[in-house]
Amino acid sequence: MDFSFVRKALFLSLFAPTLLSAQYTDVINSNRPGRAVSAYAVGKNVAQVEMGLLYEQRNDSEQNFDSNIFGTDIALRYGLLFEELEIVYEGSFISQNVDYSSPLGTDGRRTDFSRNRVGLKYLVFDPFKNPEKNKPNLYSWRANNVFQLKNLIPAVSLYGGATFTVGDNPFYVGDPVVAYRGAVATQSRLSPRFVLISNIAYDRIGTDFPEWRYALSVTHAFKNPKWSVFLEGQGINSDRYSDILARTGLAYLFSENFQADFHVGSNFKSAPSRMFAVAGFSYRLDFHKDKLIPIDEQSGGQNGKIKKNSNKKKSKKRDKKNKDDIDF
Repeated sequence: MDFSFVRKALFLSLFAPTLLSAQYTDVINSNRPGRAVSAYAVGKNVAQVEMGLLYEQRNDSEQNFDSNIFGTDIALRYGLLFEELEIVYEGSFISQNVDYSSPLGTDGRRTDFSRNRVGLKYLVFDPFKNPEKNKPNLYSWRANNVFQLKNLIPAVSLYGGATFTVGDNPFYVGDPVVAYRGAVATQSRLSPRFVLISNIAYDRIGTDFPEWRYALSVTHAFKNPKWSVFLEGQGINSDRYSDILARTGLAYLFSENFQADFHVGSNFKSAPSRMFAVAGFSYRLDFHKDKLIPIDEQSGGQNGKIKKNSNKKKSKKRDKKNKDDIDF
């Protein structure tokens, strides 16, 4: 078996959404670790689960309490109808033990969903859709590996969905059962090893406390392409709660359909102060089938029709080059 080929394939596939024109990739495309989500979908007929276990220490100096939080994150993604479209459910179920240092407070436990939403994400722009314009430069290693301004042009997707608050949720007291959410996700390939993702979302629309959320994430692949590291900043702005959080962690690709990850993070204020750790995995059920396109329906120059007189033009160029060569 040619392991060098496998290594190259894994490296290309790790950032495959930024390198390939189609949504589907040979290797799992996970939004973990972190909160920032990719602009790309998982691919038509691909089902994917992304799950993690979390622990958080959350203390509030103003309200005089300390608390421990245990919980789980889950995302269920499915490529629907088109390569560019996916339906996604995202949930976080947590249990918070609260211990007040003041006798005026009441110790207790709060358990419910801190995140419970479903929506659709659709890729509206992909700068790598035309493979002819994004072929590697076979004559220049530098051209393929250094930062170029065109790499800042991002893929862009739009998200629309709804957040559900069921029953007496202690984390969102008074919120209606259904609130709405809209978001924009972008993704840029800064270089073959660096990917930049940004998200901006307007959440809990229709409640008394709508939220603006944003995230910026940079991912770097190591020389061993199975390993990657990320650094992420997230902001939350609402009358109910505002904060800035930072995360960093690692992901490891065990196989083309399975990835494990771990990250830690914290915020930058004392009311409340937050420190957390999350370990998780992503697993893909791949039911994708390539769509076969007849040769006579393919575009010229893209593995389809051969352009008229293309061989003659190449032959003339070769003849001219040979005439210009001087044999010393």
